Amino acid sequence: MATFFAMAYIVVLNPLIIGTAPDKNGDTLGIPQVAAVTALVAGIVCVLMGVVSRYPFAIAAGMGLNAVVAYVLAPVMTWADVMGLLIIEGVVLLILVLTGFRTAVFAIIPGDLKAAISVGVGLFLALIGFVNAGFVRPGEGTPLQLGTGGLDGWPIFVFVVGLLLTIGLMVRRVKGAMLIGIIFATVLGIVLEVVGNIGPRVGEDGEVVNELGWSLTVPSIPTSLGHLVSVPDLSLVGKFDLLGSWSSAGAVTVVMLLFTLLLADFFDTMGTMVGVANQAGLTDEDGNMAHTREVLVVDAMGTILGGVGSASVNTVYAESAAGVGEGARTGIAPIVTGTLFFVAMFFTPLVGLVPFEAATPVLVVVGFMMMTQVTRIDFSDLGIGIPAFLAIVIMPYTYSIANGIGAAFIGYAFIRLIQGRRRELSPLLWVVVVIFLVHFAESPFKALLGV
Repeated sequence: MATFFAMAYIVVLNPLIIGTAPDKNGDTLGIPQVAAVTALVAGIVCVLMGVVSRYPFAIAAGMGLNAVVAYVLAPVMTWADVMGLLIIEGVVLLILVLTGFRTAVFAIIPGDLKAAISVGVGLFLALIGFVNAGFVRPGEGTPLQLGTGGLDGWPIFVFVVGLLLTIGLMVRRVKGAMLIGIIFATVLGIVLEVVGNIGPRVGEDGEVVNELGWSLTVPSIPTSLGHLVSVPDLSLVGKFDLLGSWSSAGAVTVVMLLFTLLLADFFDTMGTMVGVANQAGLTDEDGNMAHTREVLVVDAMGTILGGVGSASVNTVYAESAAGVGEGARTGIAPIVTGTLFFVAMFFTPLVGLVPFEAATPVLVVVGFMMMTQVTRIDFSDLGIGIPAFLAIVIMPYTYSIANGIGAAFIGYAFIRLIQGRRRELSPLLWVVVVIFLVHFAESPFKALLGV
């Protein structure tokens, strides 16, 4: 349940991203429709993850990946073409898993770098928590600032109270500390909204109307049955065109877009899986997991089903660590999370009662818990220490787990080469390094190819 409430925001946020973005014809998918399929697909793949992998990994539409779908793919093709491309990407990922390539890549990462990935994912989660709560915002003259320049506004107050309560309960070793914190902060938010009529920060036109308002969801007391229950609109299921993108956008463009999606999905999942598994104590002394193939198969199926259901790429969630923090160690956790997503299809208005400011303190606390993995890194070995540092800082700074992993791989290979320890570098690692170099040079390649 802690995992579900930590990631339930996706039922609200995913529709705001891919449900409102126009495709090349100016058509949109619609917020209610995307909300319904987001919950449906998340429910299916979470249950699959629990049954097939038996790990406590929840899965849903991926943040960041949905932005690529909405703002990179949709402008050059129709939404049906976009979803068809996601299905193709999922099939390619599945082939990479079944041939052993994806699992082999996981095995070549040194244990210290796996720990660094955990730390980077933790900082990334904490930053997401701070930003989504409005505690940290883009600044004037500086990249970031606290709130509107100070810790003012009732939504920020709710976030701080929720964070302090969750920390206090955790320190006292109270079971369900994170879930209790979310519920208490939500009730506090509802009370403050009823009394103070705070309202949203951003209006319907996307413009900021109240700097001190709620960052996304405005908490409120449900006043009718319609505010609690709604029949899900699943009309988007099956609305895909497998080959349309190749003719509408051009083969070269599609290949580049497919490569971008594959790389982000491939390594985001790997980083999240490593981070959460380390946090749960489900890895050996080298940071390796048993049965990784099962996890990766379900992750690839999540991408395929995300395209079939028009819900965007579904991938393993770092917020799974919220459940791990409460003791989740088996596949029962994602089965329960998936069941709650099925329920959320009918109770989307109720899920929407939980404001970011009430849910995101959990991400900050989980960030700390994952940060403790830093003690496993041998910083005295610069061949490990510098790549680990790059992974840790680049993930939150660029808002991308894949970027952090890529920088770590390149840095590790470069330094070991300089140290004269090239025998420690497997041929497969060099393949991955080249792939990341191509990825980071994507813009010059596009300019060279004229796409």
